Amino acid sequence: MDKIAVLLPCYNEAATIKKVVTDFKQALPEAVIYVYDNNSTDDTVKLAKEAGAVIRHEYKQGKGNVIRRMFREIDAEVYVMADGDDTYPADMAPALIAPVLERQADMVVGDRLSSTYFSENKRRFHNFGNDLVRKCVNGIFHSSIQDIMTGYRAFSYQFVKTYPVTSKGFEIETEMSIHAVERNMQLENVVITYRDRPEGSESKLNTCSDGAKVLMTILGLYKNYKPFQFFGFIACFLTLLSMGFFIPIFLDYLKVGLVAKFPTLITCGFVFLLAMLLFSVGLILQTLRQRDRQDFEFKMNIVEYMKKQHRNEVDHEQ
Repeated sequence: MDKIAVLLPCYNEAATIKKVVTDFKQALPEAVIYVYDNNSTDDTVKLAKEAGAVIRHEYKQGKGNVIRRMFREIDAEVYVMADGDDTYPADMAPALIAPVLERQADMVVGDRLSSTYFSENKRRFHNFGNDLVRKCVNGIFHSSIQDIMTGYRAFSYQFVKTYPVTSKGFEIETEMSIHAVERNMQLENVVITYRDRPEGSESKLNTCSDGAKVLMTILGLYKNYKPFQFFGFIACFLTLLSMGFFIPIFLDYLKVGLVAKFPTLITCGFVFLLAMLLFSVGLILQTLRQRDRQDFEFKMNIVEYMKKQHRNEVDHEQ
């Protein structure tokens, strides 16, 4: 087991990867630097190897797929994840890992949005999107994460080994943020400086398509983590809708003793039945969600035992 593992997912980062690896080796001389190549067609692998990184590969395209591979393969007491584009300062890594090692934090978020991000990032819609996602997640899940989509984070062993990666692309950061909040893990924010990509380095993030994926991820996780609220809101809306059409029909019936709009009355009945069905679904799923939380806490205990076993093996070898 490594003491500190620096994880760098990369796809065509030849312009910057050598500097990034060198900077992290200087900032964290005791760390092992892992560069996970995601089918690069330039000299990313060659330059990273020359800089002293451990090279590994993930052949399924997408940042989420790379992180899944990283988390499965690497065992470490603390993990630092960054991008290979030289937008994050390596000298801030000790500040990120300190809460994990000293205060048992599970995830430490490198907060760009509270410092230089909005002035450095020249892509206007990226700025708007980051702010929108932050407000959506913090509002829906009652959290206080300052930067939801940052790629610069530190993790505990417990987080990495209990986090089920399901996203394939750039929505991975949003997924892991919501996962940490909903699993009642200890989160901390550390303000970092951010610099835009240097000349010759191109972003792989598509503002519109990847932004839509992130918003759909938030909606999907809201449904999964808070099913009673999700289905209950829809059920309330459908109930109000059906009552809005039913009340005029009922008032007319009281006046004349006849139902003049049978098709509308029948539709109201079906809409109301659908509302009750969705309410019941939300209630059942919320009960299953509570059982899932209990199972997760048991899983955390198993992972903690595994970590102690790894430590004992390392101590025995030394």
